[in-house]
Amino acid sequence: MGGVEPDPLAFVGGPLAPSFERRVVVIPGGETLDYDGALWRDALVVVTSGSVDVVFRCGGSQSFRIRDMLWLDGLPVRALHNTGATPAVLVAIARTDPQPCEAAE
Repeated sequence: MGGVEPDPLAFVGGPLAPSFERRVVVIPGGETLDYDGALWRDALVVVTSGSVDVVFRCGGSQSFRIRDMLWLDGLPVRALHNTGATPAVLVAIARTDPQPCEAAE
């Protein structure tokens, strides 16, 4: 129909329902952030600027760049490393109550 395609990642910066929260994590160029599972609990994570290497406890790593979406909860991650000069910005969207059914029991 010739219209503008909607941005599938618009939720990253747009308004969220009250049951969700947004966390923004910035890793400066050349810096490493030790993995903290609580920071990534139940969150979809989008790289909105720069790039980041996810370093696993087994020694391997995987690179992610702008617009990539990832899941870090419960994985054997050791650290997140920004190998570039540009700050890596990660936006995590998570439910405010990740287990609502358990709370009701």
